[in-house]
Amino acid sequence: MTTRAGGKYQGTSVSLWDLLYSKYITEEKRRELVQQYKSGSITIERFLEMILTIIQQQTTTTSSSSLVMCQPPETKVDSSTTTITTTVTEITEVQNFHGIRKDVTANELLESKIINEDLYKNLTAGKVTVIEVSEMDSVRKYLKGTNSIAGVYLQSTKETLSIYEAKSKGLLTPGTSLILLEAQAATGFVIDPVKNKKLSVEEAVAQRVVGSEWKNKLLSAERAVTGYKDPYTGNTISLFQALTKDLIVKDHGIRLLEAQIATGGIIDPVHSHRVPVQVAYTRGYFDEEMNKILSDPDDDTKGFFDPNTQENLTYLQLVERCVTDPITGLSLLVIAKKGEFYFFVDEATKLILKSTMTTRAGGKYQGTSVSLWDLLYSKYITEEKRRELVQQYKSGSITIERFLEMILTIIQQQTTTTSSSSLVMCQPPETKVDSSTTTITTTVTEITEVQNFHGIRKDVTANELLESKIINEDLYKNLTAGKVTVTEVSEMDSVRKYLKGTNSIAGVYLQSTQETLSIYEAKSKGLLTPGTSLVLLEAQAATGFVIDPVNNKKLSVEEAVAQRVVGSEWKNKLLSAERAVTGYKDPYTGNTISLFQALKKDLIVKDHGIRLLEAQIATGGIIDPVYSHRVPVQVAYTRGYFDEEMNKILSDPDDDTKGFFDPNTQENLTYLQLVERCVTDPITGLSLLVIAKKGEFYFFVDEATKLILKSTMTTRAGGKYQGTSVSLWDLLYSKYITEEKRRELVQQYKSGSITIERFLEMILTIIQQQTTTTSSSSLVMCQPPETKVDSAQLPSPLQLQR
Repeated sequence: MTTRAGGKYQGTSVSLWDLLYSKYITEEKRRELVQQYKSGSITIERFLEMILTIIQQQTTTTSSSSLVMCQPPETKVDSSTTTITTTVTEITEVQNFHGIRKDVTANELLESKIINEDLYKNLTAGKVTVIEVSEMDSVRKYLKGTNSIAGVYLQSTKETLSIYEAKSKGLLTPGTSLILLEAQAATGFVIDPVKNKKLSVEEAVAQRVVGSEWKNKLLSAERAVTGYKDPYTGNTISLFQALTKDLIVKDHGIRLLEAQIATGGIIDPVHSHRVPVQVAYTRGYFDEEMNKILSDPDDDTKGFFDPNTQENLTYLQLVERCVTDPITGLSLLVIAKKGEFYFFVDEATKLILKSTMTTRAGGKYQGTSVSLWDLLYSKYITEEKRRELVQQYKSGSITIERFLEMILTIIQQQTTTTSSSSLVMCQPPETKVDSSTTTITTTVTEITEVQNFHGIRKDVTANELLESKIINEDLYKNLTAGKVTVTEVSEMDSVRKYLKGTNSIAGVYLQSTQETLSIYEAKSKGLLTPGTSLVLLEAQAATGFVIDPVNNKKLSVEEAVAQRVVGSEWKNKLLSAERAVTGYKDPYTGNTISLFQALKKDLIVKDHGIRLLEAQIATGGIIDPVYSHRVPVQVAYTRGYFDEEMNKILSDPDDDTKGFFDPNTQENLTYLQLVERCVTDPITGLSLLVIAKKGEFYFFVDEATKLILKSTMTTRAGGKYQGTSVSLWDLLYSKYITEEKRRELVQQYKSGSITIERFLEMILTIIQQQTTTTSSSSLVMCQPPETKVDSAQLPSPLQLQR
């Protein structure tokens, strides 16, 4: 503890932890200091002194940054009065932004056309902060860039490896590995994807992320960021300028330049940030000839390689085939072993998707012309859905027009809230009688036979969904009239929840190795106790299927035992739990009854039954074993699958009814609480329980914080929440907030750096930026500088950016 901190901590006793996670310390600085301390480079006393110095520098600058400029008094004299006017001008000094390797001034961002005049004035007036501006998509792209290829994702084991380690294990050739590492160095930093570190080449060699034999080659590539020295003038020049002066080999230079453009833009080494294309033209960092080369690449200029398909690709094409790490957000190149299925979008299909344009998309694309490719890879489409649609299109099951309609429907469902549908109502015959005639008007309705829906273990009729209040009368009529399809209705959030449920805990994510394991395998390796493992597997069986998270399979208990996903010693216990899905047999009547009914008839132990029932409710709703789908709570009451007493037990759980266990914190939790601590697999979308080794940092939201977040409500959110009342918790865990941003904001709130009100405002701002198109954050069209010599314009390299 210390009482020497300044700023908001002035005169209080505060821990080094709270200072470290305060607003005064950037994420980058935080990591750097923690790594220095853990490596033994600095003592805890030195650590504290460095933090105090940073805070002092920031708070001293803040207090002295408002400078008042006083003009000499102006005196006006007339015959009766003397007026003295004093003009006072207040000038605010703006804190610098963090560039790639050094700080960047707000003035430089203005001159580089990254921010406009209005935003600059707001900054200098203190109406917006440096942090808020840095988080704008249109600014962050140039300060931080987008993801380069950080490492390798081994599909068979779900393991993450660095590029160099993949080379050492024979998964990548030395040539492919070196080219990928050079691209990392030339776009900012060499990356350790396992520890989520961004390093200079010197640091990467020292920490053995790369071998010393490649040090000189990577230092050369790194100059694309830090700048090359002009041998004639001694000035710092850019990658493109070094290329035109023949200081680097042409093919090598083109490869690095293309990587920079693919990850956010050409880097200005003098000012240490990326620049818009038109600024790159102006500063001599790009020209028409290079634009043509990169706009129409052939195999000779495709400098990167997909080891799975043996294709030469551009860097952007290779990045587009990567998956995203669920915790770090890094892009990882998938390596599929021989015989494994490798999903990617081939270039011919990609060309069709990119050339299929629409102006009918909602959400953040409202009112703009956008390609089907951009919609497919937007935040509205899950990885699983993306794969499914691409495979349907490539197999010929759907046309490109149908593909587009399905995407637009998904986006519309997510971004708009509709209270009702406009449907044709079928009226009975109307008879009008007057003194001379009788008129009978009959409305004829064509009835279409509706295909069944896929339930948990068997098909479900549309009529059953109507009776279960999962769909309403209007939607049912649209189905029978053929105006909407079974597939479209199945994909609605309000329907899918009951047909498929939400995620149960599918497996384990080993934080130290980034490896995915099944529950049973984690037990076998001593990572979970037998008791914890059995309880988790019973929850899987009772909510639908036993899951193999490595091969992404959902299996019956019989199948899981046969495929050795679970051991045969647990077969009977899991078959018993599975009856929560398929139904129990009433020994008196022979009827199929539900889990709750079996519990009431003492056919299963109370604690066991409550645990399974809570898992069902946490993953979408109570399962009706007769019809093989979940049902809304009011329907469960009506059918005798739930009652008020059980509702009270599950609504206010104590340690005796918290039937699940967090192995990291040793806490008893409800199933929902444990699910909320999971991470999502980037490829399968499955929920995985994180296992942190002793000494590793384990991130989770504690129950007290969660309660505050769930009780903080707003009606001001945009996107899919437009016009509804929603909690800060739901917004925080929505598709609009990345895993990395979620962690950062929670840590800031828990450290006291931001209030709950500020937390909410920051979340609303992020959602607004993502779901609305504003003139200040619109994409800059990549036009070359205007020339007065003739009317010709250089081609635009828009196709270089997705």
